[in-house]
Amino acid sequence: QAQLVESGGGLVQAGGSLRLSCAASGRTFSSYTMAWFRQAPGKEREFVGAISWNDGSTYYADSVKGRFTISRDSAKNTVYLQMNSLKPEDTAAYYCAAAFRKSTATMVDWPLIPYWGQGTQVTVSS
Repeated sequence: QAQLVESGGGLVQAGGSLRLSCAASGRTFSSYTMAWFRQAPGKEREFVGAISWNDGSTYYADSVKGRFTISRDSAKNTVYLQMNSLKPEDTAAYYCAAAFRKSTATMVDWPLIPYWGQGTQVTVSS
């Protein structure tokens, strides 16, 4: 059973940093593309960024470019989302996702992504 488990969420002041983790298990994700999404109450799910497990190439939403960084640790089967210079508008539940896609940019099309984590809450206070 494929499983993605996020951790690392919490409460942080504006301007602060958090690092989210997504531990993958239950299948081989080495050929997959991993992504982070977020969803705030009353808003649609929003693409944050994606990383190719194969070559480590990344793709980010404009709203987080330059502030957020996605990385992977193949030995630990874990993907990370380093979030710096956090803003109150970054407050949301953050979800890890995985799909067999050839391009990181195609991960913005989320409805057909088969694997999702349960989410971790990030709250940024002003």
